[in-house]
Formats: sequence, C-alpha cells, structure tokens
Amino acid sequence: MFTSHQDVSSSNDKASLETTFHSWKARYGELAAALIGGGLTAIGWLLEQRLYSVAVSFFILSYAVGGYAKAKEGLNTLVHERDLDVNLLMFAAAIGAAAIGYWTEGAILIFIFSLSGALETLTIERSSRDISALMDMKPEKAIRCLEGAQETVPIQELRIDDIIIIKNGERIPADGIVMEGTSSVNQASITGESIPVDKAAGDPVFAGTLNGEGALYVKVTASSESTLFAKIIRLVQDAQSEMPKAERFMQRFERIYARAVIGITSSLIVLPPWLLGWSWTDALYKAMVFLVVASPCALVASIMPVMLSAISNGARKGLLFKGGAHLESISSVKAIALDKTGTLTIGKPAVTDIIAFAPLNKDELLKIAASIETMSTHPLARAIVDEAESKGIRLERCLDFQAMTGRGVQGNVLEQTWTIGKPSLFEKEARQQGIFEEIEKLQQGNTVVVIGQAGTVIGAIALQDRIRPEAAPMVEKLKTLGVSVVMLTGDQKLTADLIASQAGIGRIYAELLPEEKLRIVKQLKNDYGSVAMIGDGVNDAPALATATVGIAMGGAGSDAALETADLVLMNDDLLKISFAIELGRRMKKVIKQNIIFAAVVILFLIASNFISGIPLPLGVLGHEGSTILVILNGLRLLR
Repeated sequence: MFTSHQDVSSSNDKASLETTFHSWKARYGELAAALIGGGLTAIGWLLEQRLYSVAVSFFILSYAVGGYAKAKEGLNTLVHERDLDVNLLMFAAAIGAAAIGYWTEGAILIFIFSLSGALETLTIERSSRDISALMDMKPEKAIRCLEGAQETVPIQELRIDDIIIIKNGERIPADGIVMEGTSSVNQASITGESIPVDKAAGDPVFAGTLNGEGALYVKVTASSESTLFAKIIRLVQDAQSEMPKAERFMQRFERIYARAVIGITSSLIVLPPWLLGWSWTDALYKAMVFLVVASPCALVASIMPVMLSAISNGARKGLLFKGGAHLESISSVKAIALDKTGTLTIGKPAVTDIIAFAPLNKDELLKIAASIETMSTHPLARAIVDEAESKGIRLERCLDFQAMTGRGVQGNVLEQTWTIGKPSLFEKEARQQGIFEEIEKLQQGNTVVVIGQAGTVIGAIALQDRIRPEAAPMVEKLKTLGVSVVMLTGDQKLTADLIASQAGIGRIYAELLPEEKLRIVKQLKNDYGSVAMIGDGVNDAPALATATVGIAMGGAGSDAALETADLVLMNDDLLKISFAIELGRRMKKVIKQNIIFAAVVILFLIASNFISGIPLPLGVLGHEGSTILVILNGLRLLR
C-alpha cells in the first residue's frame, strides 16, 4: 500500500497546525478564557432585567470559562497539597455571591481575578524562557585523530588527551591545549574580549569559541561535561531555578489568608444559629457578605496593574522587563556591575591614532593599509577600512593578497609589496630605526598594527574599542541615586583601566573568566544586599542569572544574555538604567499606597459587617469600588 505525496503533505500540515494551536493555547489560553468570561458577564448583565433565566445561563458560562484555570489551580492545591490558596477562595466567594442571587457581582469577581492571573502567567512565561540559544552554540561533533586516521565523533565520546582537529571557521568542541598550528580565535563568548586572540602551540582554547583562518591540532584537557562552556550552562540553569524570598513569602501569606477567611466563613454559617439564635438564612447571608468583602480582589489589584503599567511605561522607553518582580528588585539595587566589551563600549574596534614615517603621510599610509585590509575579514581590518571610507579615501586594488595566520597579512598595492602585522613581527626593524619605544608607547590601552615595506617600518595604526557616549553620564547619574558602580571584564587590565577612567568608574576587576565574574557578583550581593549586573555576552550569562537583577543589552547582546536577563535595554541606551531604578521606586511606592488602602477598606467592611451588618450590594460596591480605585492609582504609572 502506497501513501501519496499529497496525503503526506496534508498530514504534515495538520500536525503543524496542531503544534501551533497547542503552543498558542499554552501561552495565551488563560488570557483568552478570562476575556471570553468577561464578555459572557457583560451579556448576562445586559439580559438580567429582561430575561433572567437566560442571563443566569450566561453567568454560569462565564464562571466556567473565566474561572476554570484558577479553580483548577485551587483544587489541585487542595487535593495534592491538602492546602487552601487564594484561587479557591476567590472562586468560593463568587459561588457564594451567586448562591444568594448576586450573579453579576460573582461574575465580576471571577473576571477581575482571572484576568490578573492570566496576565501574570503571561509575564512569567516570557521571563522563563529556556537557554536554547546558548545550547545551540555548543558543538555536537568533533574530528578526532586516532592512529593517523581522522574520525568524526560526538563530543561526549571525547576523552582527556585525545587529539582533535579544528578547521577554519569551526567552533572549538572541547577545552584543550594547542599542539600544532596557529590561528586567531574569537573567544568573546567566554572571556568577553572584543578582538580575536592569536593562538599557537601551548596556548589554551575553550569549547564554544570560534576558530579563525588557521587549522589547529588540540589536545583535549576536559570532558564535555567539565568544559568551561558546559559550566556556563549549568551556572545559568542553577541560578534561574532559585526561588526569590518574596515569592515564598507571598505563597505562605496567600494560604494563611485563604484558610482564615474560609474558617471564619464556615463559623459564621454554623455558630450564630446555635449561639445567637439567628436563622440559617440570616447566618448564610452574613457569611456570604463576609466572604465577598474579605475576598482579596483589591489586594491582588494593588500589585498587578501597577506592575503592568510600569512595565508598559518602561517598554515605551526601550526597557523590556520580564516581570514585575524585577521592577521591584531594581528599586532596591545598591550596586551595579557592568561588563566592559559591548556594554560600556560599543564592542567594535575603531582607529584612534595613526603614526606615519617617511616617505608616506597619515592619509597615504591609511590608504595603503585599507586597500590591503579590504581582502581580510578580521575585525581590525574592517575597522581600518571603515576609517579610510569615513575620510573619503579612494582605495587601490590589492594583488597577491596573503594571510599570514597568527601574524598578519601581505599584499601588493601600487606595484609594491606591503606587510601589515602585530608589532612583534617588526620588532627588529623598529629597534634599528629607533622607533620601537614610540610604537610601544602607542600600545598602552590600544591594539596596534604595524605597516612595513621592504624591511622598513612605514607606520603604525592604533585601534581601540570605543566607549559609549552615554557611559560617563550614566555612571554619574547612578552615583547621584546612591548606587555604586563596578566594572567586570575578561579583557586585559591596561585596557580596562583606560575605559574605566573615561567612564568615571573607580572599582575595576579585569582578566576574568565567567566563573570569576559570578564569584564577584556573589561577593557584591553579600556586601550590598541587592546588586544588578549589566552584560551582553554568553560569558555574562551566569553573572546575569545570579545578580538580583540581570540587565542585557538588546541590540548588542547575545541570545543567551537576552534570555537570562531580567531586564533588556532594547536600544542599548545605558542612560535608561537610572530611569529603570526610578521607575521601580515609583512602582514600589504606589504598591504600598494601594496595599494600605485596600487593607483598610477590607478591614472596614469586615468590621461593619460584624458590628452593624451591611447589605451585600453595599459590600460588593465597597469591595469593587476599592478595586477600581487601586487599579486607577496603578495606571498613573503609564505616564
């Protein structure tokens, strides 16, 4: 029996649609149910005066659709954990209102609570993405040399002391030591260095970094589970799995509150007829009034609308918070640790200085260098070409281009052969010409390339990663807010000191590996209590996850940093950090106002119900009125 191509295609389309639907349902199902429940409530309210029995049918549907998710959560807690929570309490309050004929009030309680819960679920889902992008950077296979032959094996089969080959352009599959070959390796994902590092025999290499133009023979020094890259992944996972203290406290409070209200409601139904001689109808009525006025709608609305308003305000200004809790956390930040490359700096080298010796001037030297570097893909080459183009210099055709792996490049321009490379390549010539000290001085805080022709040094070009123009004003603003600023970088100390001095940062940690950044962030948390970390690379991910608030650069940041962070600067504007702190402090203030107001109203309504008794419509009016007021107060943060 044969299956046609059309049947297979139709089956694949159906499976794809089902997958899409289940994905949509998992993400937006609860929100859609809450909105549909709200629509059914509105229809029931419109029909209540004319077609009561039909209206009740719509209210029942609104209870079922809008309250299903929260009622299920409450019942799961009751059955599996043998405990009560606010979800079940709210549903009981709505059922109680319906039991004495107040269907609209009960349906409104369900709608408000389910909508808040759905929005909270959606926010949490966005802040809990996996680290799939980080995992994608992990190589799956390696080429192993065994008894003169080469074989491709999964990285899990690599053993310590195995010899592997890494071809040009490939990711390095394991930590190791270079045995043969030379190349430049882009290890920004591990150390944060913006410029590829030259590797030769005896130099260490790290899994997950990207090999450049040369081939390397590497002896494996760590198993796949023990590589630095694997440690980064585990550190991120461990840090993300930690539950904040505030969340644990809220869970305990909700259950205690729910048990207390249910207990008091049950007592009001059972005891007064025996002790005070009330009728069962009067006792049930007063108990339902208590259950409605004591329901925590206003308390719940005291927090979520405020957080959502603040998140929306931040989003309009390029601040993507992955949850309201992070806004609250950033309000109490006492210190901020900043990565250097790609965060304080733009992350791309640029020409800072040109020294030309006879017979060429600076523009002529730049023209020769850029004409040759057009043939290279190295970041330094791109920076030299960009500098020439920015000055409107017309480049010449380069012939006989040759890359000298680990040393530099060579090419023929204007019928002469020129060599461009690191200063060590020209050290002998520079000393003979008496210019070695000048080039050495130029290397302070810069990466320098030297241009030579026919055994003579013709000039040198200095390059440096440029500091962001808003970095210094950002640091100054943070200091006025009482926040200490620290710089963490994998780059060399000389470069770190130079950038820190330009930004106005006094506390610096340089030449750090990811686990060392993590250790320092933990130490800062011990010293200051609440610490933010700003970074952009995979190497920053563990520190971002461990900090009280992790902040990633949206434009320049790696996928791993973006997924791990609690806050993303969508337009990479560092000045928005101070705004985020101020927004968090405003949010915290409004939440306190709302909680105090909501608690006072609830206590007043409960006291009134016990002392003099209040009608249910008045209790619902006070309860819902306080809910609306705290929501409106929270919406002020939209401005």
